[in-house]
Amino acid sequence: MRQTYEEKCRQFWRKEIDANQGDSRRLWRALNGVMGATSGVETGTLSADDFAKFFQDKVDAVRASTASTPVFDVPYRETPTLEQWSTVTSDEVERLISSALSKTCRLDPAPTWLVKDMGSLLAPFIAMLFNKSLSSGCFPADFKQAAVLPLLKKSGLDASDPKNYRPVSNLSFLSKLLERVVQKRLQVYLDSSNLMPARQSAYRQFHSTETAVTKVFNDLLWAADDGQISALCLLDLTAAFDTVDHDLMLLKLERLFGFRGIVLEWFHSYLCDRTFYVIYNGSTSCTVYVWCSVPQGSVLGPRLFILYTADLEEKVDEHQICYHAYADDTQLYLRCRCEDSASAVGRLEHCITDVNHWMSANRLRLNTDKTELLWCGSKYSLSKFGGCAPTIRLGADIIAASEHVRLLGVTLSSDLSLDKHVSTVSATCFCHLRQIRRVRKSLDAGSTATLVHAFVTSRIDYCNVVLAESPRATTDKLQRVMNAAARVISNTQKYDSGLSFLLHEELHWLDVVDRVRYKLAVLAYRSLHGTAPQYLTSLLTSASEVTGRQYLRSAAQQKLIVPRCRRKTFGCRTFSVASPSVWNALPDSLRDPELTLDIFRRQLKTYFFTLY
Repeated sequence: MRQTYEEKCRQFWRKEIDANQGDSRRLWRALNGVMGATSGVETGTLSADDFAKFFQDKVDAVRASTASTPVFDVPYRETPTLEQWSTVTSDEVERLISSALSKTCRLDPAPTWLVKDMGSLLAPFIAMLFNKSLSSGCFPADFKQAAVLPLLKKSGLDASDPKNYRPVSNLSFLSKLLERVVQKRLQVYLDSSNLMPARQSAYRQFHSTETAVTKVFNDLLWAADDGQISALCLLDLTAAFDTVDHDLMLLKLERLFGFRGIVLEWFHSYLCDRTFYVIYNGSTSCTVYVWCSVPQGSVLGPRLFILYTADLEEKVDEHQICYHAYADDTQLYLRCRCEDSASAVGRLEHCITDVNHWMSANRLRLNTDKTELLWCGSKYSLSKFGGCAPTIRLGADIIAASEHVRLLGVTLSSDLSLDKHVSTVSATCFCHLRQIRRVRKSLDAGSTATLVHAFVTSRIDYCNVVLAESPRATTDKLQRVMNAAARVISNTQKYDSGLSFLLHEELHWLDVVDRVRYKLAVLAYRSLHGTAPQYLTSLLTSASEVTGRQYLRSAAQQKLIVPRCRRKTFGCRTFSVASPSVWNALPDSLRDPELTLDIFRRQLKTYFFTLY
């Protein structure tokens, strides 16, 4: 009976875990269920109306603080125009329905799973509705309401303070389906017209936080290799998406991006007359009317915010300061000699002041409390500061330099070593492994591997490009995590033999160092085939593109130029050096330009295993 009971438990949790593959939140809830832990939801004494008032007052306060700044005049640009939408077909709607997640909002008249089951029958009617909306320039009024759920930002925070809650907006299934239809057409137009901001990495194909961090870290390493120091300033905005001005948004869509006619009318209808209500502790607040912002939880909202802030690049370029952004996370950085740090601080302060003025004119507010500054370079260069790095003044606020900053999930240190980052990742992974090992007897090997991939190896692989040519003392910390994860899956102990066979033969895992090289080679492939961001592609040069080398053997073998660097501790770790080095070391068959990405990945992994 006990064996039967345990087998039934394993079957149940295997089914739960398999059903939630790819969704970390649901997997986390499943893991808590195996452990018998609660969901961690905390309820306070606040009411739904209290939250509705707090969320609205927060937006009103930001808008009031920027109301005195005159709005910039938006000039007309010579761009292609988009005046009408293409027709929506039933097949397109059916594909979107089948690929959608099975999440249901309380605003939906029918559960999403039922809509997906009846997708082939409903698609013609939904396509007719969407075509009517696009041709008339009217977004359906019933789609403009949102149900907001306040969620505690972190367990352990004061549940009676509304500042500790994050508003999570839920929209109806059909409204998001219509937004996906528009987003597809919008992105095709922007990409074909080359209107997307070049240094914005959010919500774009082939762009990610990893590519953004790779570019910024590459520039910081090159500065250190040249004997210079860099000042990296991370800007933070207060309720950025919630304070977008509708009139200014429509003006920019018309003058900067060429939206005209029915298309512009549709976006006007989409943005205006929206409402929300808050649901908390079983109660519902009164309806709140939204007069600014891009819709939270929507498909188009993040893309519209990118277009709204696209001209910020030009403002930063006026000061000759490097700029990169991911949604509302903005990074400004410049390089200089240590003795020129005073003038560099002046340039950076002037730039941030202008950026702050630009944000205020666009009804956005810079959050100086969360703005961070990092001076980075070699230890010798930084020692010239005498232990007191320069600060930056922004109005009445002073931004002091930090020893570590967190850039899109990667902890950067002033000496550009990644020891702090690796230690943080290792500690988090071991914490998850301890929790999984506690319930290992209730899971089979497949379910355990799913949890390990979701909570452990995904963290090890995230932004591992920055670990290129790092000391073995650094990468060995992550390798120990990999070894422990393999033992949890195989249910073996620390000193059991056969670890190498388990990693390479049974689990088919590469070592940490080779996982880094694998990522570098894949990014090199994507750069050569035009499926990487332009800011990464520009860092790599093919030998066939260099004058005088077109007929050399390196050009025929599809090799890349490896730039010269001064210091192994900095220059050799840059993406523009490490990626070509890994690419050139591959066999000629792997550098064949006719290989597809999937085939290249499979053969690349096989090649690394042959080295073992």
